[in-house]
Amino acid sequence: MTEPMQTGDKRAASGVAFRAVALLVFSALLFFSLFKLSEYQPEFHIGFSRDWGQRIYVPALLTAAFGVAFVFAEFSFGYFVGFYLFTMMAGYFWLNTFSVLQYDHRSALISAAASLLLFLLPSLTMRGRPAFSLQLPPRLFRIVPALVLGLGVAVLALAALDGFHLVGLDLMDRYRNELVHSRLTNYAIGNLIGALIPFAFACCLERRRWMMMVALSMLALLLYPVTWTKTAVSVAPFLWFMIALSGRLEARTAVILSMLLPLAAGVYTVAGLDWIDVSRLRLTIFTFLNLRLFAVPGISLEHYYAFFSDHPLTYFCQLSILKSFVSCPYSDQLGVVLANAYHLGNMNASLFATEGVASVGVAWAPLAALACGLVIALGNVASSGLPARFILISGAIVPHTLLNVPLSTTLLSNGLGLLMLLWLITPREPP
Repeated sequence: MTEPMQTGDKRAASGVAFRAVALLVFSALLFFSLFKLSEYQPEFHIGFSRDWGQRIYVPALLTAAFGVAFVFAEFSFGYFVGFYLFTMMAGYFWLNTFSVLQYDHRSALISAAASLLLFLLPSLTMRGRPAFSLQLPPRLFRIVPALVLGLGVAVLALAALDGFHLVGLDLMDRYRNELVHSRLTNYAIGNLIGALIPFAFACCLERRRWMMMVALSMLALLLYPVTWTKTAVSVAPFLWFMIALSGRLEARTAVILSMLLPLAAGVYTVAGLDWIDVSRLRLTIFTFLNLRLFAVPGISLEHYYAFFSDHPLTYFCQLSILKSFVSCPYSDQLGVVLANAYHLGNMNASLFATEGVASVGVAWAPLAALACGLVIALGNVASSGLPARFILISGAIVPHTLLNVPLSTTLLSNGLGLLMLLWLITPREPP
């Protein structure tokens, strides 16, 4: 009896040590990546200073303090989402320290740290079973992947009527700006990518239905010519990536490595090289991974702090449901408003920027983050009792989405609300 307990204790200790080391490596690579980006694309207002050795303590200590939570917290959907938003905020801590934008950096840093803290408190700690059970019979869940595939084909055919173009990623923005889908089609595509395809993947994985998973992957890839978004291109590869990570690794380790490995790959492409020596392929990889995935969410947050330091707040008027009832100082979407102000492309941003800074300002943003954390905690409740790997695969796209999309939009348009409902009715035995 003692020997198995000692073995379990050793495994737990080694897991803690591995997560701690992985987080230290992640932080070092993230900061190095932002330093390289300050040389490569200063137009994104990524600053740096020669006295960095005296100034790096603030972002490093804040990142380490919050990182401890992910070393010891139990796995949950909130852990998954919380870690991704933590990586974004760690980037902002660095950007704030070396900022070239004009705003109250100290107040913004305090607000950002408080926002992350209040978001993580419910996301990481709130648990519990649903107050009522609506679990469907397992035999009905066996046909879920086929239903999702059929629905996806129908949505794909409907969307293709508005335009179908096989174009490279370099022409994506041009075609997307010309694309007009109905609101219903946009909702269907967003919920397919964010909830239905990942959920069907998780159901297939439980029963080893590999051919159906390949068919779902093809469906996801075919959504790119009708949406021209990076998410449509990356959803299938990322789901397979998470399957590979979660096959032998504990869930928390898989979450951390799902961000650490792409970050390390991007850094590897440019480490030790002058920009003139970086090949086009290496530069494309670094831009896609280190700029778009890791830096842009923090960059967007900083620009929201700067913009709304001297512009009217929205008080949530950016929500479509409120625009008909209240006047709003901005007629365009906030991403477009910020794009017009800074000329960096559409600057949609996370819940910390949109529900927080833009809606209620720096002082009240932490309370908005707390409310968002409570919503994510509902995902913990809805997924309670499900295998950790099932939660990882079915929820894989939502954390990525939340890096660049407000929580309110993610709930309705990008699958989070639907995913929670699916978790509620999922049998607690393998579907």
